[in-house]
Amino acid sequence: MDRGKGDLTVREAGRRGGQKGGQTTKQRYGHEFYEEIGRKGGETVRDTRGHEFYEEIGRKGGQKVRQLIEQGKKGAR
Repeated sequence: MDRGKGDLTVREAGRRGGQKGGQTTKQRYGHEFYEEIGRKGGETVRDTRGHEFYEEIGRKGGQKVRQLIEQGKKGAR
């Protein structure tokens, strides 16, 4: 495959992007960009999965916290 100077494969581009950790996007678009895409993502989940989904993951999270607290108490003795 004959690539010109500066052309990257998908794998190379992914590796480079991962090294920068979103810094280029942050510099280009700012903090507000991430807030906006997070809001849009949350609205999409809400619209597709519904209120019950949030109740379920909240319940699971609470159970995990209780479990971790109990493990911590047992380990502290």
